[in-house]
Amino acid sequence: MNKGRSRGGKGRSRGAAGTNAAAVPVDAPFQKNEEVTVDIIGLTHDGEGVGRADGFTLFIQGALPGERVRAKVMKVKKQYGYARLEELVLKSPSRIEPPCDIYKECGGCQLQHFDYPAQLEWKRQHVVDNLMRIGKLGVAGEGSLAEGKNASEGIIVHPTVGMDEPWRYRNKASVPIGTSAHDGQLIAGFYARGSHRIIDMDDCLIEHEHNDEVIRVVKRIGRELGASPYDEESGRGVLRHVMARTGVVTGEIMVVLVTNGKKLPQAEQWVKRIREELPGVKSIVQNVNERNTNVIFGDETLVLWGSEVIYDELDGIRFAISARSFYQVNPMQTVELYRKAVEYAGLTGTETVIDAYCGIGTISLFLARQAGRVYGVEIVPEAIEDAARNAALNGITNASFEAGPAEVVIPRWRKEGITADVIVVDPPRKGCDPALLETILAMQPERVVYVSCNPSTLARDLRVLEDGGYRTAEVVPVDMFPWTVHVESVVWLTRGG
Repeated sequence: MNKGRSRGGKGRSRGAAGTNAAAVPVDAPFQKNEEVTVDIIGLTHDGEGVGRADGFTLFIQGALPGERVRAKVMKVKKQYGYARLEELVLKSPSRIEPPCDIYKECGGCQLQHFDYPAQLEWKRQHVVDNLMRIGKLGVAGEGSLAEGKNASEGIIVHPTVGMDEPWRYRNKASVPIGTSAHDGQLIAGFYARGSHRIIDMDDCLIEHEHNDEVIRVVKRIGRELGASPYDEESGRGVLRHVMARTGVVTGEIMVVLVTNGKKLPQAEQWVKRIREELPGVKSIVQNVNERNTNVIFGDETLVLWGSEVIYDELDGIRFAISARSFYQVNPMQTVELYRKAVEYAGLTGTETVIDAYCGIGTISLFLARQAGRVYGVEIVPEAIEDAARNAALNGITNASFEAGPAEVVIPRWRKEGITADVIVVDPPRKGCDPALLETILAMQPERVVYVSCNPSTLARDLRVLEDGGYRTAEVVPVDMFPWTVHVESVVWLTRGG
């Protein structure tokens, strides 16, 4: 697909880098606004094409591995630069036409121009590359093994677990509210890539249809009631964000209006209109956020109507979900992820399991069905309240939860005589706290199951655990967020071996 003409008059045109391109970084051979022909050799963790020309690296949004492109250099640093895709000289067979009308503007997805099987392959390779480069770990079949390992001993990295239908999977949508620069109307949508400019959106192909309907209804009501959108620069305006949650199994809907202050003008009208136009709504909530911050939620949440929670199910386990609960957004793939975590835990019904970063108890309750006893710890007190409520909701009596930092609580448990056969960790993107890794090494559980949402911090933490006497046996990447660059992984580690 060739979308542009050659523009040789606007700058020098360089030949594409071949296999003999210099591997050592050099001073930039290009100037800003110069045109260059580049071979794309990979993707960054942000989904940008990685190009090489005259031994120099250029990052090019929208370019895919295996392509040759003509690009315009936009920014130059000493060892790399950024360029804008101008023309496809040689197109990848994996390139597809994005089905979303605002894909090129919106920052929500990064890979809609990359066909789904190729995405799954890239995500596995992204995990492999991080394990090898950052963790210095050997991967079976990759030909570059960590020191001390035989070629037959590398970590098995399985193919990425994908979805049969990788659309409409998100059960939660959080979008900012703003004002249209065109006509001054209230708008709601996602931020344009790399900016805080809102792209008005009525239909998102990765959101559940109910969530899209909530966004459309809230926009319409806001316009008709004359609601004042929040302005980041001035700090004025009332309505900051709208969040929609859908219980995929139950069909229950929660609407959250995030406001800049406790007063929501015409609150009764908001409730009346939302209830009339969204028959499935079970909860209408206001969250108050008066801070000048990019964080969506404030600390105070008020129930305007209905329940403070909605309910949903994962693999037969029922969960109560509040406005600020962390609950995985892709329920179908969450079941795949957690089933694999339970499998790797190797439970027989007698084991004691510690679930660090337990959140609202999702993994804990999966584990409790096959463990002797599960202890969950989480730093957010509200999440621990949710976890205890969810255990009671399901009649699960062999799981208990405590609020606090895992690296503080777990050593205290150890002093109290609680020892774990298995420790499960599911940390945020920054990975495990170093003190928690030290605690794991001190407790010496037979198995560790690491659920990761960031391959780079996963690789860093695995290196620490390996140096402490654990062996990484298997990794399963799971595609929780199709059409984006994100990938989750479940990792099985054993002591010794």
